[in-house]
Amino acid sequence: MPAPTQFTVAVAQISPRLGDIAANLESYEEQMRAARGLGADLVIFPELSLSGYFLKDMVSTVAVRLDSPEVAQLRRLSRGRGLIAGLVEETDDFRFYNSAVYFENGEIVHVHRKVYLPTYGLFDEGRYFARGDGIRSFSTRHGRAAMLVCEDMWHPSSVYIAALDRAVMLYCPSTSPLRGITDGQEKDNNARYWELLNAMYAQTFSIFLVHANRVGFEDGVGFWGGSEILDPTGRSLAKAKYYEPDLIAAEINLKAARRQRIASPLLRDEDIDLTINELMRIRGRETEAGQGVPKEIAKKPAPRRLPAAKRVATRRAAPRRRTK
Repeated sequence: MPAPTQFTVAVAQISPRLGDIAANLESYEEQMRAARGLGADLVIFPELSLSGYFLKDMVSTVAVRLDSPEVAQLRRLSRGRGLIAGLVEETDDFRFYNSAVYFENGEIVHVHRKVYLPTYGLFDEGRYFARGDGIRSFSTRHGRAAMLVCEDMWHPSSVYIAALDRAVMLYCPSTSPLRGITDGQEKDNNARYWELLNAMYAQTFSIFLVHANRVGFEDGVGFWGGSEILDPTGRSLAKAKYYEPDLIAAEINLKAARRQRIASPLLRDEDIDLTINELMRIRGRETEAGQGVPKEIAKKPAPRRLPAAKRVATRRAAPRRRTK
């Protein structure tokens, strides 16, 4: 039976409690019930919404394994409608990842471990989390999808890889803070930047994009919310409130991605080999002598150097140049 081309996606824009998994699981349950009333087939929660964000030394305390009772509860919640959870994942080798987990019909379909860990300004993720090492799209009941977590989206190569891996839906749980507040403006500068970024990605790669941001305060830092669902033309299908909890939903029709890719076949015309070759050149694997040196020249063996003793003898035997 072919997968449906239409479904309803929802974003639960919540304010999780720092370090309180039990309370946050209750919030998940409440939001899943509310999303049922909106006819949602899939509900996306923000980054680290099962634990809170500024965990610091609590990372190992709130971490959950994928076979833990907490994850089993998330599996149960996904029966009948899928969900994407943001949590601290602990692996068998005792590493801790900032992960997004896609649940569907009581099963884990995919896990994305955040690749780019911000460790600048007010962020300190690189100190506490291990770094993910892959970006993959995956098959779901509702089309081919990919997940990226917050900072991953600030690196265009991440979205590029997901789109080339045939993703039609891109889900981004995030914990984006308030930055650059200007008097008289409805939203801060960070929100404006994210919205431009989201619209550009959706239209450029002809994908549906779902950005699930959080709200609330932690350690004196506020989060702006403003979650949104965009279609492949960059048009907003649903927009959440700024600075306060909200639940939004929109109907997705995958045929819209088909129409946009016919009208603007950028992915079809993408030259992957060119990109790979140029990246290899930039990384230095294909050249030895610097930028712009052709491969056939760079790979020529260097002139053989004479032994030191012969070099000295050669210099002594050479006639002296006359000087004025």
